[in-house]
Amino acid sequence: MPKANEAVRIGRALPRAQKIAVAGAATLSAAAIAVPAAVAGGGQTTVSADAASSAPVKISSQPVRNVHGDITDQLAGSSVKVQDIEARQQAAAKQKAAAAQQKAQAAAHQKAAARQAQQAAASRSAHRPQMQTVAATKSYPNNLDGWIRESLDIMRQHNIPGSYSGIHRNIMRESSGNPYAINNWDINAINGVPSKGLLQVIQPTFNAYHVPGTSWNIYDPVANITAACNYAAHRYGSMDNVNSAY
Repeated sequence: MPKANEAVRIGRALPRAQKIAVAGAATLSAAAIAVPAAVAGGGQTTVSADAASSAPVKISSQPVRNVHGDITDQLAGSSVKVQDIEARQQAAAKQKAAAAQQKAQAAAHQKAAARQAQQAAASRSAHRPQMQTVAATKSYPNNLDGWIRESLDIMRQHNIPGSYSGIHRNIMRESSGNPYAINNWDINAINGVPSKGLLQVIQPTFNAYHVPGTSWNIYDPVANITAACNYAAHRYGSMDNVNSAY
C-alpha cells in the first residue's frame, strides 16, 4: 500500500505531458515483459492483469519535451516572419510613394519654370520699343535721266505705259531737255495756250491728265513728263508711239 500511495502522489504531481509519457512507458514495459515470456515458453504466454499492474514502472530521468512550448515558438516565429514581410512591403510602398511625389514635384517645378520664362518673354516683348519700318525713299538725280526714271516709277504705279527710250526721244525733239522751254509761235501760242515744258504740253491738257502725287506746276519736269505720257497713252496707246508733234 505505501508504494501505491507513492505512485499516486507522483502521478498527481506530474504535469499532463509527463503523464502521457509515463503511460506510454508503462505500456512498453508491459509489452517487453510479455515477449520474453512467450519466447521462453515456446508458446503463447498470457500475462495476467494483476501481474502487469504490479510490475514496477520506470520513470525516465530525462525531462519531457514541452510540446506546447514548441508550438508556441513555431507560431511566434511565423508571426515574426509575417510582420517582417509586412514591414518590407510597407517600406517599399513608402519608397514608391516618395519617388512618385518627387517626380510630381519635379514636373511641377518644370512647368512653373516654363511659365515664368514665358511671362518674362512676354514682359520683355511688351516693354521693347516698337520699331517702325520706314520705307527707304528712292532718290533720283536732278537731271534729265533722274526725271525720266522718277516719272517711269510713278507711271508704273498708275499703269501708264511708256519706256525710257520713247520718253527720251520725244523730249529731245520737243524741248532738247529744257524743262522751261515754251513755244510762242505755233497755233497753240496764237490761240493763247502755248506749249510748255519738256514735252511741250498745253495747260488744259496738263490739267486734264495730271497724275496724282506729282506737282501741279506745268514746268515741273516729273509732273510734265507723267501728264504728257498719260495723255499719249489715252490718245496713241503709249508715248512710244509718238514720233512727231502730238
